[in-house]
Amino acid sequence: MQVFVRDNDIDQALRVLKKMMIRDGVFHEINMRSAYIKPSERRAREKTQAIRRQRKLLRKKLQRGGLLPKSNRSRGPSR
Repeated sequence: MQVFVRDNDIDQALRVLKKMMIRDGVFHEINMRSAYIKPSERRAREKTQAIRRQRKLLRKKLQRGGLLPKSNRSRGPSR
């Protein structure tokens, strides 16, 4: 990974780096490796994640087809 620092603005470069690491799943990988997870728990977790992914894809597909209304969830705190 490579982040360019512009105008000696290290704070912005760190924010960009953090977003890149989140997108690549680095933090998720660190959390998963921080403690031992039994194989049965890992399988159960992967199964539930797969179910969530499938439901999300189906929901998006139905929304695109017009069978479900678009979600009204806000994109963060409204202040």
